[in-house]
Amino acid sequence: MQTALADYIRDTPKGHEADHILRSCVHCGFCNATCPTYQLLGDELDGPRGRIYLIKQMLEGNAVSAHTLTHLDRCLTCRNCETTCPSGVRYGALLEIGRELTEQEIRRPWAQRLPRWLLRQIIPYPARFTPLLRIGQVLRPLLPAALRRAVPTRQQRGVWPVPRHARTMLVLEGCVQPALAPDINAAAARVLDRLGISLIAAPGAGCCGAASHHTSGAEDGLDFARRNIDAWWPFLEQGIEAIAMTASGCGVHVKEYGHLLRDDPAYTDKARRVSALTKDISEILAKEDLSKLSVNVQPGREIAFQSPCSLQHGQKLAGVVESILRGLGFHLTTVPDAHLCCGSAGTYSILQPSISHPLRVRKLTALQSGSPDLIVTANIGCLAHLAADSSVPVRHWVELLG
Repeated sequence: MQTALADYIRDTPKGHEADHILRSCVHCGFCNATCPTYQLLGDELDGPRGRIYLIKQMLEGNAVSAHTLTHLDRCLTCRNCETTCPSGVRYGALLEIGRELTEQEIRRPWAQRLPRWLLRQIIPYPARFTPLLRIGQVLRPLLPAALRRAVPTRQQRGVWPVPRHARTMLVLEGCVQPALAPDINAAAARVLDRLGISLIAAPGAGCCGAASHHTSGAEDGLDFARRNIDAWWPFLEQGIEAIAMTASGCGVHVKEYGHLLRDDPAYTDKARRVSALTKDISEILAKEDLSKLSVNVQPGREIAFQSPCSLQHGQKLAGVVESILRGLGFHLTTVPDAHLCCGSAGTYSILQPSISHPLRVRKLTALQSGSPDLIVTANIGCLAHLAADSSVPVRHWVELLG
C-alpha cells in the first residue's frame, strides 16, 4: 500500500511504525473473511481492510470524524485478521496508533466518556471491584433475570501450596480474576507444585494495564505496566524462571510491555526482559513431563474448549491447550469456527453489547453443538462472558488438572 504521511506524523516513531505496517498491506481482503464484526455487520469499514483505510486517511492528513472513531471502536482487537493475513500485517499495532490519534482529535460525547472512565476506575482495582461484586452476589436473587445471569455465584479458592521447590515462577494474580474465579491461580499452583515448581505472587503487582489501555486510558495502562515491572524486578534479579499467565488476555498484553514501553528509557530494557519471561500456563506445561500428574479423567465426559483470541491469535498458541488435554486423556468435542471471537474482548462486551451479544450466541451455539458436559477456556473475560448465558458450566481448563 502506497502512503504519503502528513508532516505531523511522518518523522515520528509512531509515523515510522505506521508507515511500515501500511506498506505491508496488499489490499487482498483475506482479513475480512475471518473478521467477526465484518461477518456480523457486512460493512467494509467494520472489517480490517476498511479500518486500515480509515487510519491511512487520517495519517495522510485527511479530516477525522466521529465516524472514524465509531468504526475503530467496533473492532474487537481479536487479531484473527493477523492469523489470516498472508502478508503479516501487524494490524493490532496499527489499530492502537489509529485509536490514540483519533482520540486526540475527536472528543467523545459524555455518554461514551463516562462508562469508559468508570471502567478505568473500577476494574483494575481489586479493592474496588471485589466489594461491588460481593454486593451484587448478595443481591443476586433479587435482580432481574438479565442482570442475575451477569453476576456469577461466589466461588472459593482451594489450597495454594507453600513454596518449597528450587524452581520458582511468578504469577500475575490480575484484577478481576481473584474475585470472579479465585481457584484458577491456586489450581495452577497445585499443578506446578506436583511438577516440582513453586508458584508465587509478587506483592504490589496487579492489573496488567489492558483494561485501561483499551478504554481511552493508554497512559494509565502504562503506569500499571511500570508498577508490575517494579514489583517483579527483584524476583527477576533472583533468577525467577518465568512469569506465568493464567489469563490469556493479560498474557498477550504483558508480552507486549517491551513494545509499549519502548520509548521509556527507564523501563525499556526491563520491559523487554519481562515480556521475554512471560509465558501462558499452557506454554509452561507443554514443556513439562505431565506423566507426573495424576489427573481425574471421568469416562464419557465430553469437554468443549473455547480458545480465546488472545491465546490463538494474540499469542499464536493455537492447539497447545487442546494437545495437553488430549494427551492427559480428556475427550474434546469438535467446535465449529473455533477461530472466531466469543465477543468478550475485555471491556468490549460492556461497551459494545449490540455486537458482543450476538457473537456470544454464535459462539455458544458452536461450543454446545457437540453436547459437551463442560466448557473450558483460558481467559477470565471469556469465561465470565460465556458463563452468563451458557446452559453448560464454564471453567478454566487448568482447573481440570488441579
